[in-house]
Amino acid sequence: MNTSQTVQKDSGEPCECGLIREDIETLYKVSQILSHSLNLRETLEQVLTLLHDAGGFQNGMISLLDEETGNLNLRVQQKQGVISEGAISYRPGEGVVGEIMETCVAVVVPDIAKEPKFLGRSRAYDPGLPFIGVPIFAGSDALGVLATQPTMGREDLDGRARFMEMIANLIAQTVRLWVQLESEKRELKEERDTLRRAVKHEHGFDNMVGRSEVMRTVFEQVRLVSAWNTTVLIRGESGTGKELVANAIHYNSPRSGGPMVKLNCAALPDNLLESELFGHEKGAFTGANTQRKGRFEMANGGTLFLDEIGEISAAFQAKLLRVLQEGEFERVGGNKTQKVDVRVIAATNRDLEAEVERGEFREDLYYRLNVMPINMPPLRERTEDIPDLSRFLVAKIAKLQGRDLDITDSAIRIVLRHGWPGNVRELENMLERASIMSENGVIDRDVVVLSGLSDKAGGAPAPVATGGAPAPQAIDLNDPNLDERERVIAALEEAGWVQAKAARLLNMTPRQIAYRIQTLNIKVRQI
Repeated sequence: MNTSQTVQKDSGEPCECGLIREDIETLYKVSQILSHSLNLRETLEQVLTLLHDAGGFQNGMISLLDEETGNLNLRVQQKQGVISEGAISYRPGEGVVGEIMETCVAVVVPDIAKEPKFLGRSRAYDPGLPFIGVPIFAGSDALGVLATQPTMGREDLDGRARFMEMIANLIAQTVRLWVQLESEKRELKEERDTLRRAVKHEHGFDNMVGRSEVMRTVFEQVRLVSAWNTTVLIRGESGTGKELVANAIHYNSPRSGGPMVKLNCAALPDNLLESELFGHEKGAFTGANTQRKGRFEMANGGTLFLDEIGEISAAFQAKLLRVLQEGEFERVGGNKTQKVDVRVIAATNRDLEAEVERGEFREDLYYRLNVMPINMPPLRERTEDIPDLSRFLVAKIAKLQGRDLDITDSAIRIVLRHGWPGNVRELENMLERASIMSENGVIDRDVVVLSGLSDKAGGAPAPVATGGAPAPQAIDLNDPNLDERERVIAALEEAGWVQAKAARLLNMTPRQIAYRIQTLNIKVRQI
């Protein structure tokens, strides 16, 4: 029986690994501390406290490398058992600490009063105790410096230094992981901020095109209501841009940092709609294998856009009314009340007042939704916006297709004559078709007609917008910036496609304009 060895280990004598029992216990406790939390400051504080209380070290200091400046910055220090921070920094090679960082070699100073490189900036060291500083590095990467003063084992400072290197190696893994996490967090934050700026720009006021009086009213309403949490009801025909307005309200509001959640109420039956909006508990119904959050919970702190709100049934209207009034609900199959902070923007193309009169839509829900109504005018009531809107949509399509696109004035004049029952959505679809059929990237009159738009109004002036808005002015045939082909087409349109009359407008002879029509490949309309 090796009784003597057992007694020696228990009494503090070195074991075969060169460590005493207390050192092994300290290493174990340090590893426990480092595995419990990713809060770096809290972890480092606990390590220094442990070294002071049980490891035979005091006045510990941990400095870490700042990758941006290349300097060592003090992260945490301990003086006589008290943990504190400091605004102390060391350049590589500066003082004992800077030298350790630069050389990645441990330094032992038996008498700090006799060491000329010792700066003593932290004013935490006892001049009667030796000093040990060791590098914190992982692989070939220098991460920082661990420095402290041993209070026991001073007769074997090299052994104490080796023990501190073991502690530093343990710390290095945590520091490296923290550095990686911080780098990833910065990248994610930068990416998030970039995406937010891009989304805000994409859904900002710049994407709402229109100079007509009715659209200026809409813009002013959107600008004013964006600053508040008021419930908004956007009304208008299908394809007028109701979702675009909802996006503009959210991304220009104080809630822009929160989520923007959308749901088309017409796309789901009542039983699925309730689950989609309020969520469900596990086992609430067949197929509910897990708990699921609803759209209201997903939109907490942000905005919920309910499109086609007029399509929901009378039974579901009562359930929706409660969450709008109280901001609370229960998940399907649950009995716990959920509280949310959500701004609701609803949209409909239905006549809700008539439905309230017929008893098909709850009056109290109507008034709860109709706090701030915004009416989107149909495209036929703002024809003066069509030229700008067409150019904006062509630029948008060009970006998606990755090529240059342009639309001519003659094409826009045909666009102006159409009634646009499908509103802006129809206009965008037509322009996309025209862009596909335009091999040279120019959407002209012939391409627009080929895309399915009728030109039966031949030369008739563009209609005056409802509400007295002025019709677009005719093209100036003497404009030097006007393309020759466009000038001839404009003259023909103004002349009702009578070539002799168009020739007089252009100060040409009938033979000259006939030659122009042939060489410019203009398809003459038969009136």
